[in-house]
Amino acid sequence: MPDPVPLLAPLGRPRLMGVVNVTPDSFSDGGRWAEPGAAIAHAHDLLADGADILDIGGESTRPGATRPLVEEELGRVVPVIRSLAADGAVVSVDTMRADVAEASLAAGATMVNDVSGGLADPRMLEVVAAAGAPYVAMHWRAHSDHMRDFATYDDGVVATVCAELSDRVEAMLAAGIAPDRIVLDPGLGFAKRAEHNWQLLAGLDAVQALGHPVLVGASRKSFLGSLLPGPDGAPRPVDRREDANTAVSVHLAQKNVWGIRVHDVRASRDALAVVERLAAEDHHTPTPKELA
Repeated sequence: MPDPVPLLAPLGRPRLMGVVNVTPDSFSDGGRWAEPGAAIAHAHDLLADGADILDIGGESTRPGATRPLVEEELGRVVPVIRSLAADGAVVSVDTMRADVAEASLAAGATMVNDVSGGLADPRMLEVVAAAGAPYVAMHWRAHSDHMRDFATYDDGVVATVCAELSDRVEAMLAAGIAPDRIVLDPGLGFAKRAEHNWQLLAGLDAVQALGHPVLVGASRKSFLGSLLPGPDGAPRPVDRREDANTAVSVHLAQKNVWGIRVHDVRASRDALAVVERLAAEDHHTPTPKELA
């Protein structure tokens, strides 16, 4: 496994995590990459577009989704991870299952991206600690088939998410995961209504104040669609939300987050290039000739 420390070190811009859904029922791409060969080819396209990390997932977490058998999930992700890791890609496995994380790390994955933050499988933290792998812990309250029932935040979504993530950090540290291996994700769209997502995006400073790198995934999610309704009031379709997500990527770059999880890598990479160029100009000291 590559040394994880450089992966989590500051880069000067957010890292782009390209999404590869090896599933038949993901909300964003409807099974286009469900076959290993198609998923591998798509992953290479994302690398060519500038992805720093490939996030390989074999379980849909769209609202209402039911879980595949563990054997199905393993069969979806392990061949893809093994091929991409052999080609030198930095690979993350998107899973809530310890068995899948363990097999994926053995196949060459560098990072585990667990949307449940270790709550869905009590063995997950132990597996990650033993491997010494970087671990993304997302704010999570329930599985997709009933997570909407938990979208209540009486004390405010930002404060509550931070408190619950802090509890997960304590559990990770107690399990033996090193603090410099932990990444936090506020969990946009997971047991959250649209207004909660906007409040979290505006309040990311509080999440960052927990002291760990932050990953954010807004790409193609329904709160962007509801912001941009059509003439009939229906939310903007999934495949027409990318411009809005690119604007979110600019916001996240200005917030100096560690990573952004996206479906369209090129659009966000171009946006980050603009942010970087303008930042360089802000720090540019004019020469006497330029001042003349």
